[in-house]
Amino acid sequence: MRFLIQDRDGKFPALFDAVLADAGIEVVLSGVRMPRMPSVMERWVQTCRCELLDWTLIWNHRHLLYALREFERFYHTHRPHQGIANARPLYPLPAPIIDPDQIASLDIRRRERLGGILREYRHAA
Repeated sequence: MRFLIQDRDGKFPALFDAVLADAGIEVVLSGVRMPRMPSVMERWVQTCRCELLDWTLIWNHRHLLYALREFERFYHTHRPHQGIANARPLYPLPAPIIDPDQIASLDIRRRERLGGILREYRHAA
């Protein structure tokens, strides 16, 4: 372990940080007045692990960084999230398709990323 993320709670005294520093572990403090920050990061790490790292054989550090960048792009721009109508974080909700003829003739295209581990689905133009 190289880093330990901890909140600013008083239960972690300076002596605790000194012991970790002697072991070569750098303590990274969470943001001020951000009690949910650790839980948000735990959710992201778990999602990254379950959807990417459990399915990928990582060859080296460069390959790991590439895979994480691709997953982050996929996570923030395409992957649906459990929120308001499964909206993506960086994009507004698309307009609903209500015309029956248009629904019957949908042309869906699949784009694979990272060798097929991540899949994006879009309407053909």
